[in-house]
Amino acid sequence: MSEVASTKELKRVLGRKELLSIGIGQTIGSGIFAMVGIGIAMTGRSASVSMLIAAIFTIFTNIPLIFVAGTVRLRGGFYTQLALLGNDVSAGFFVIVHILSWTALAMYALSFADYMLGLIPALATNGFVRQLIALIVLTVFYVTNLMGIEGAAKLQNAMMLIMILALTAFIVFGLPHVTADYFKQPEFMTHGVKSMLSAGALFTWAVGGANVVIHLGAECKNPTKDVPFVIIVATCIIAVFYAGLVVVASGVLPVAEVANQPLTLVSAEVLPYPLHVFFIVGGAMFALSTTLNSALGWVTKPILQAAVDGWFPPKVATIHKKYKTPTVILTMFYVECVIVILFNVPISTIGNMAVILNNVFFAILAFTSYNMIKKIPDVWKKSRFHVSNGMLLFWAVVGGISLILQTLLLFSDLKPWEFVANIVVLVFGLAYAYFRKKSGKVHMEVSYEEA
Repeated sequence: MSEVASTKELKRVLGRKELLSIGIGQTIGSGIFAMVGIGIAMTGRSASVSMLIAAIFTIFTNIPLIFVAGTVRLRGGFYTQLALLGNDVSAGFFVIVHILSWTALAMYALSFADYMLGLIPALATNGFVRQLIALIVLTVFYVTNLMGIEGAAKLQNAMMLIMILALTAFIVFGLPHVTADYFKQPEFMTHGVKSMLSAGALFTWAVGGANVVIHLGAECKNPTKDVPFVIIVATCIIAVFYAGLVVVASGVLPVAEVANQPLTLVSAEVLPYPLHVFFIVGGAMFALSTTLNSALGWVTKPILQAAVDGWFPPKVATIHKKYKTPTVILTMFYVECVIVILFNVPISTIGNMAVILNNVFFAILAFTSYNMIKKIPDVWKKSRFHVSNGMLLFWAVVGGISLILQTLLLFSDLKPWEFVANIVVLVFGLAYAYFRKKSGKVHMEVSYEEA
């Protein structure tokens, strides 16, 4: 192994097809199969409306990010954007909270285990089996990503095709079973408008996953063309699937039976047994697998660039000589998730924490996108996404305020200890970034370039 001198050394092997596969795979798994039960518990059958609200939130918040990603190659993803358009401390703040918030990887492994136990109930006799299954699937994709992102992307393509077939079967067979009283209370909007909006804020994690391809800028062939395309197209594809899936998930059985439950209950009701098994394996389990696989591919990139810049000791930036993968950072995430799985942290707690912490940074990213006119004026003027200063300011403000409102909605639904945990993480991240910068060990490399 060797130490990476720069994210410039990463292989640029990802084209539009691979990025679209990663964007769709990341989004499908993290949304429907891990969070739809939580959303139904929050607002009943109006969870389908919440999903549409989430799509609107996502569109508003992604526009300023698309302006930036369509203008320059961001080799460290959102970390690079903050370093370029914000300041050094905000970039360091981001990367610390990024590390802590992505305990969410454990959520996908645990959800995978829940679906496997739904398929084979006999395995559920021992309480530790769920954690053991989660540890096994986490380990498989950890090893896959250690061996290189190109191989992981090929695996992603194969799983995604099977997953789309399974989801389509669920929708086609499920819609005829949806109750005619779908929009009637008390099953619809069970806790009022506020909870429906809160569920919409939560579901942004479900429909907004495609923007993670921004983190893969260092490995893209044509990032300023392909990344914006993938964010828009993948989000639209997911919206079509989610509209049908949520209606079936919430409209076949009583809300009390499906709230906080995996989709296996509904699939058993609407699908013939062979298709039920195919849905669990090819739909639910493959969806969660593609999310975990794609996330392990991109979640390391901001930290790799941050280690190069001095936010962490140089050893953290170690990459494998043959596969060009960040072995230390991947292992760090692996260990972090193993701890979460062993302590059996509730999925709802992991999900809420991840969404809140990420929303804080997306708000900062949205607001600071306006700084392109000052920091990279010549490059911005040449961008295919160039708009007037007033229009750029409009979308920066709309995106930022939208994210702040979503975060406040989610904060209002937290348990006291969850609220405190989120505040502690944010304060720790800010303190670490401030004192590390003050130590003189941080020397920021220019990690963006025209492409």
